[in-house]
Amino acid sequence: MPKKILFINQEITPYVPDSELSLMGKALPQAMQETGHEIRTFMPKWGTINERRGQLHEVIRLSGMNLIIDDTDHPLIIKVASIAQTRIQVYFIDNEDYFSKRQMTTNEKGEDYPDNGERAIFFARGVLETVKKLRWVPDIIHVQGWMGAVVPLYIKTAYREEPSFAETKVVTSLFSKSMTSELGSNFKRCVAFRDAKADLLKKYNDNFDFEELAKLAIDYSDGIVAGTKNASKTLMKYAKDQKIPTLAYPGEDFAEAYETFYEKL
Repeated sequence: MPKKILFINQEITPYVPDSELSLMGKALPQAMQETGHEIRTFMPKWGTINERRGQLHEVIRLSGMNLIIDDTDHPLIIKVASIAQTRIQVYFIDNEDYFSKRQMTTNEKGEDYPDNGERAIFFARGVLETVKKLRWVPDIIHVQGWMGAVVPLYIKTAYREEPSFAETKVVTSLFSKSMTSELGSNFKRCVAFRDAKADLLKKYNDNFDFEELAKLAIDYSDGIVAGTKNASKTLMKYAKDQKIPTLAYPGEDFAEAYETFYEKL
């Protein structure tokens, strides 16, 4: 039965260089669309993206909202483009401070940005607020990449009463480790929003690193997928120990395995 699937991707080729994440960021939505599902796809508007070459343009009716993070207003800008030779439309979450003027998750020296945690929070909330504005109700939300890892928490707490997400199942794909430092000492404070209360985060280390963020995503997901054969065995075991359904890496011919997994949720 066709589903409405929201893909929240950290990277999508051809807008960023090829990687495990960016290739799957394009391939999975494309495969699901070709098998008859209705999809929406989001990613950050990294400062490295060439807007003219990618033919991005701002969607005025969706832009203009301010998101408050750590007591500071951050304007949300939504852009859109279509991937050539596919029917995939990609929505981009943009903000001058967090994305436009920067590279991706690391700076010119290859160092993680110290406010990557805030950027992930802005991205997650930006996607969910935009989906509400689209008046589109996803059956499945599939998160690929740690930049969207706060989404499962928000869906199950802060946004659980929203009609757009009340019945939504959340799937998180695990990839190879792609963050080396911590998300900043203010991450727990910044992530608190509505019913996503700070005390829900007591079980996690104060300094959120890649492992803690992945555990947070797993704890609030309905299903966990090994998105690559190099996905962390420790984290996959953690998901199984929490009695959360898991899908082992299905290989490159993955479409049927993913569809079956979605149906089981």
